[in-house]
Amino acid sequence: MARVRLSVAERREELLRAAIGQIEARGVAAVRIADVASALGVSNALVLYHFSTKEKLVAAAFTYAAEDDLAHLRKLLGRRTSALRRLRAAVRWYAPTGQAKGWRLWIEGWAVALREPALRDVTKGLDQQWKAAIAEVIAEGVAAGEFRCPDPTAAALRLTALLDGLAVQLTSYPGAVPRARAQAWADEALARELGLSEQQ
Repeated sequence: MARVRLSVAERREELLRAAIGQIEARGVAAVRIADVASALGVSNALVLYHFSTKEKLVAAAFTYAAEDDLAHLRKLLGRRTSALRRLRAAVRWYAPTGQAKGWRLWIEGWAVALREPALRDVTKGLDQQWKAAIAEVIAEGVAAGEFRCPDPTAAALRLTALLDGLAVQLTSYPGAVPRARAQAWADEALARELGLSEQQ
């Protein structure tokens, strides 16, 4: 059966989705160009034509996956409701107990970024976007008088650091922290950062 001819953009997207699948299955260190090509039934040369090196393919795949999550985060934070409701929805979704996918991919990316400057730049930029989006909504809530937070940027950093750490525990060591407890900790951390009482 003949393959459908794809546009350059469609082919790149197909390759990126295949790369994400292979990274999730094998890990960044073990995945090869040949694995991605084989998953799609195409040649190694075709993958290299679009991405030239494994490092560029991995960085592009990581960006593709993370941008999808970032778009969803922005959608949650852009709703027409109170800042507090938007933040609670975002934390519940972002937390490793929520619906955010790709924690294994993020953890793989962080590990490889220690040795790969190109991926380090990608992960750092995406991480900064996450924190900036959260900090912006915290600042909106402060300005609207919904809650108190003297430093929204620091609050966003502390909150996302907790969520990232819980993700490592839940993803790498299943059962180490019960999911309900992790969610309670995330909710408590958000309340602390915003100076809220347990009843609010």
